[in-house]
Amino acid sequence: MKKILELLIGTNNKGKYREIRALLPKYIKTYSTSDFKLKSPKEDGFTFEENSIIKSKYFSKKTKLICLADDSGLEIDILNKNPGIYSARWGGKNGDFNKAIKRVYRELSKKDKNWKQKKIKARFVCALSIYNFDKKIVSVVGKIEGYISSEPKGKNGFGYDPIFIRKNKRKTFGEMKSSEKYRIDHRSIAFRKIKKFL
Repeated sequence: MKKILELLIGTNNKGKYREIRALLPKYIKTYSTSDFKLKSPKEDGFTFEENSIIKSKYFSKKTKLICLADDSGLEIDILNKNPGIYSARWGGKNGDFNKAIKRVYRELSKKDKNWKQKKIKARFVCALSIYNFDKKIVSVVGKIEGYISSEPKGKNGFGYDPIFIRKNKRKTFGEMKSSEKYRIDHRSIAFRKIKKFL
């Protein structure tokens, strides 16, 4: 496969864009969907993988660029793996993650009033796919296990980072320096699997 020199990162989420850009080789010139004023397509897949492919295909066709798209979210076991693929939608129309985090806490309290005393198992899942014009689609999934923090902590990262504590760690992703988080999170795990296709 020819070396990829230009790549569209299929997201309008600045945090996600920064994180993916940081993982990519420096020589690749990257664009974001906002450079093309593109809105996301309807994500009607049933898995992270399906949604990631819907996005990479759609953005690639619109821009004629090879596109790397990510679909990721938080699964909480006692909430039947919700918010899952609806992770961003839990933040309402504007994807307000403070709102989404409050909803997570509301749902947990409904399930179990004493949830804060327990280790609430959760994981971050990231599906990455690359859509290439020769219709080649590469898709991988990275997961990282952990727990829900009893309160949001830290201002770093984005999304649900302030309430997720990786297994065997004490700090939430929101409390970690980005350089520390990038080395160990679900996106970097998925990225290690997809790197050989870049």
